Amino acid sequence: MKNVNPVCWFDIYVSNLERAKKFYETVFSIQLADAPAEWGKQSFFPADYDGLNISGALVEKVDGDSSGNNTIIYFASEDCTTEEVRVENAGGKIIKPKMSIGEFGFISVLKDTEGNMIGLHSRK
Repeated sequence: MKNVNPVCWFDIYVSNLERAKKFYETVFSIQLADAPAEWGKQSFFPADYDGLNISGALVEKVDGDSSGNNTIIYFASEDCTTEEVRVENAGGKIIKPKMSIGEFGFISVLKDTEGNMIGLHSRK
């Protein structure tokens, strides 16, 4: 295997797709695309499949526990504070505000409307 980032996709389980979709669209100023109905209730993050970025989906799981997971997905950011200021108005919570991780930049840790922990990463 080549020494490259192996992450290629992520699913974020949510209990209320519309509420979660609004949160992510508001915080990141993006549009999510709904999956075909036969795939279940899902909305996809934008992606350039010919590029090096990864993508994923919000997946509604009414019978599953969407909170308390121990995986944090970090979203790339120009500056963590850009998205951080939108979190509470979108219904989320800031768990750890922007903090330095030394030569690797900065991170913030957030909680979305579904109780999922997510992170932001920036070089500035």
